[in-house]
Amino acid sequence: MNRKGILSTVVRAALCALFATSNSTGVLADEGGVSFWLPGTFGSLAATPGTPGWSWATLYLHSDVAAGAGAQFPRGGRLDVGISGRADLLAFGPTYTFATPVLGAQLSIGVLGIAGPTQASAALSLTGPLGNTIALGRTQDLTSFGDMLPQVTLKWNQGVNNFMVYGTGDIPVGDYDPIRLANLGIGHGAIDFGGGYTYFDPKSGNEFSWVTGLTYNFKNTSTQYQNGMDFHVDWGASHFFNNKFQLGVVGYYFQQVTDDFGAPASLDGFRSRVAGIGPQFGYIFPIGDKLQGYLNLKGYWEFAAQNRPEGWNTWLTFAISPAAPEPDSAKPTYHK
Repeated sequence: MNRKGILSTVVRAALCALFATSNSTGVLADEGGVSFWLPGTFGSLAATPGTPGWSWATLYLHSDVAAGAGAQFPRGGRLDVGISGRADLLAFGPTYTFATPVLGAQLSIGVLGIAGPTQASAALSLTGPLGNTIALGRTQDLTSFGDMLPQVTLKWNQGVNNFMVYGTGDIPVGDYDPIRLANLGIGHGAIDFGGGYTYFDPKSGNEFSWVTGLTYNFKNTSTQYQNGMDFHVDWGASHFFNNKFQLGVVGYYFQQVTDDFGAPASLDGFRSRVAGIGPQFGYIFPIGDKLQGYLNLKGYWEFAAQNRPEGWNTWLTFAISPAAPEPDSAKPTYHK
């Protein structure tokens, strides 16, 4: 199969799944341990253009993280000590990819919703200037819906090189209570912009991708707390053994680059950091004559955490997209 055929049948089926891995609140950082950006959102083939038309993706995310027994996290005027979290969430939504180029690139627009159960615990909660104890050993469960997450991407292809810019954000309509430990909304708006690159050589079957971005968080008016700006890098590398199977490795690095506004002075700006790495597996398959499906399983083990719980998380993505058109070279040629 030539390069065009491989790009169509292998790469493009995976692309609508990438948007489905957008941000949920199952992993912890910033105020109360919750950041807008979920590390691992992007991965392999992130910058490669897709097939025009509607696609749909559903992501299951399992996350299990914990902080040290003495780690303190600000939340709505109090400090929670020794927090941990567990989530089993679904993120789902459509993406539309336009056939007409914009600035020489392929434009895609999508939106995600989030729902599912989450659990949060704190060994101790403190409030007041003297650190008075108000609660010991709290655990709360919540099954509800999260914020809405729109995203826009522009992607360019130049042979084996692919480039992307994106913009996304948080519309804070999810279930949120500043007093509650467990939330699916983050209680404030956010915007995030960035860009990425994918190298893909269909002859060798090798690819490498990275995406970097910066998050600006708006003030949480319920708590008068504002998270600092967050820098993040997601990356993935994989090998395609044929036009169906993909095996590789993924990773991320997340670093808060400005101080939180409203954090206690004792926390020194409360800048957070975490890194993660793990394996991935992908499988592409036809659905009838006009659609194709993509399954991707990836997992991350976290390390180097600062002001942030660490643990592990697993992602399972199922995406449906238009089947790529048959390459012209694969069609029969007729001679008179």
